[in-house]
This record gives sequence, structure tokens and C-alpha cells, in this order.
Amino acid sequence: MVELDSSPRSRVWRAELSGQPVVVKQLVPAGPAAAGQYAREVGALRLAGAARPPVAPRLLGTDPGERVLVLEYLKEDRPPGADWMTGWAEALARLHAAGVPGADDGLPRWPGPSAGDVEAFLTLARALGVAVAAGAPAELAGVVSRLAELPAQALLHGDPCPDNALHTADGVRFLDFEQAARGNGLVELAYLRIGFPTCWCATSPDPGRLGAAEAAYRSAWRAASGGDAEGDLTDACAGWLLRADGLVERAERTGVDHWGRLLDQDWTWGTATARQRLLHRLLVVGQLAADGGRAGRLADTGRLAREMAGAVLGRWPGLRPLPSRWQ
Repeated sequence: MVELDSSPRSRVWRAELSGQPVVVKQLVPAGPAAAGQYAREVGALRLAGAARPPVAPRLLGTDPGERVLVLEYLKEDRPPGADWMTGWAEALARLHAAGVPGADDGLPRWPGPSAGDVEAFLTLARALGVAVAAGAPAELAGVVSRLAELPAQALLHGDPCPDNALHTADGVRFLDFEQAARGNGLVELAYLRIGFPTCWCATSPDPGRLGAAEAAYRSAWRAASGGDAEGDLTDACAGWLLRADGLVERAERTGVDHWGRLLDQDWTWGTATARQRLLHRLLVVGQLAADGGRAGRLADTGRLAREMAGAVLGRWPGLRPLPSRWQ
């Protein structure tokens, strides 16, 4: 067996079984968290296995006691081209649709933003010297409520970063489903606009390519599920804006007040700093709300986001936009 690069949460090897190459993955360390992540990955891979064309490696075997998976070895990993987002979005839609109709697969519901996230975000606004518009708290509470009430019919990857997607001869295949959940697919389609909030590779893509990718997602979802994608992309982006944990890698999402920390220091995670990520998300939500959102119901939130973006640039004028590419 040959050990491959992997995250600190797993060990991965390339091996041969009966003369065929496979991938062997073990989740580490032991404990309830690893057991839960293992169960998520197994459940998600079994659901994803129904998608055609394939959107994940085939699950060939499991050993729950050792938290081991045996997976199909994907022979090719083509470097993503300039239009990689379209293939990513199409595959993501088919992955999401593999969860329709819902099944008793044991996957948890996607944990959206909370009322506590709203209050923490409004505290940040005031700390930046921005007056909170009268309607913004209720609008943001509505975002939290609507995201929580959407049918949890899609199979969500949980961390659909570009480096968790292999570009093979047969199309994009997603890897590493330890954070898989059930939820609304638009919360992951929103990754393209909002800057990949759970990923090290935050980017701000070309608007034309972004629009094409979002259209490809909706078309692929319709073809795979038989209906239009439910939900509102503006709500999904606003939900990610509210979450301060989207400023740090997973190991640091431990209840620390990252908004308060950001006021005193900036830090780099992958392709961007925390303040760059915040500025990008403020600009995205401000623009989406200005464009109308759904019936203009986030008008005060949009105004707040734009004023916060101005305050961020006024306080830290050297901030640069997110890069357009992660490689």
C-alpha cells in the first residue's frame, strides 16, 4: 500500500485488491466525532452511488469497527480548466438530487445560521460604527427561519470545495463526505458567489462564468429531480454571511468570538484573510439585496451590508478582492 496525502482527520492509501487498484481510507482519531463522520460518509456515498453519470467514487467495502472505507480508485485527475465551475455545478446538482426522494439514511439536517448568529453579526455592525437599519434584525431573523423551514431533500456534501472535486474523464467526482447532511441544495450552490465559506480556497469568480455555472446547476437539478430548485440564493448567501465560523478552518470552529477577534487582528486562511472574506460576503449580499432578492424582502439587510462594507474598507483600506482562481 502507498500512503497518500490527506487531511489530519483521515489516513488514505492506494492499494490493490484482486489486482484492481482501490483507495483505502480510515477516519482518525477514534471517538464519537470520528464515528459520526464515518457514518455520514458511508450514508452519503451509498446515496451518491445512485447518480448517473457518477458523482462520487463507488463504495466497495466498509469496516465500521476500524472506520475504514474501501473506495473506487479514480485514475485521472485533470487540472480544472477556466470553465471548471460549470462542471462542478452540474455534478453538484446531480449529487444533491441523489437525495430525492428522502430516505432513512441517518444523515443529520444541515445546521443553518441561528438567532445567536444574527445577534453576533449585528454586534459586529455596531462595533464597526454602522447604524443598524430598523428592519434589518427582523429580515435576518426571517433568513434564519426560511433556511430552517426548507425541505431537507437534497444530499449535501457538507464541504464541496474545489479540492474535494476530482475532474476525471467521466466528469467531476466529489470526495470526502465526512460532513454530509440533508438540506437545501442552494446553500451549497451559494459557495460560488459567497467565496467557498468552509474552504481554504476562497475565490471571487468571473460574473459571466458564475452565471453560466448557476444556470447549469438549475438545469441539471431539473433534469435529475423533475422540478425546479426550491429556495432563494439571496437567503443562502445571507445565511453564510452571518456565520463567523466561516472565517476559520474546521479545527478552529470552537465557539470563539471570531467577529470580535477580527476587529483586533486579521489572519490568513488559504487564499485570503478573514477581513477579505468578510468584505467579499458583505459586497455579495449587498448587491443581491439591491438587485431585489425575492420581492425586495432584504432591503434593509442589503443596505446594512453595503454600509458595513464601506466601514470595513474605511478601517482597513488596504484590503484586496478575493482572487479569481484558487490555483
